[in-house]
Amino acid sequence: MPTVLWIGPYRFFFYSRENQEPPHIHVERDDNVAKYWLEPVALASNHGFRSHELTQVRMLVIQHREKFLEVWHVYFAG
Repeated sequence: MPTVLWIGPYRFFFYSRENQEPPHIHVERDDNVAKYWLEPVALASNHGFRSHELTQVRMLVIQHREKFLEVWHVYFAG
């Protein structure tokens, strides 16, 4: 499960066998996990995050979207 980026308490990652799905990123903090589609950025699932924190996390995903997409495409191209 490659970690792409740490920002404060948030770990952004994807699973190594998810190449059958559209590009996305998972984010976790403690026991909370969410998944965001990257094209376009949209919440796919949430387990534990409160709505105000999801808004903050979404802004981070938007801010780092290009990096997430680059890493996704490089990783799954091999």
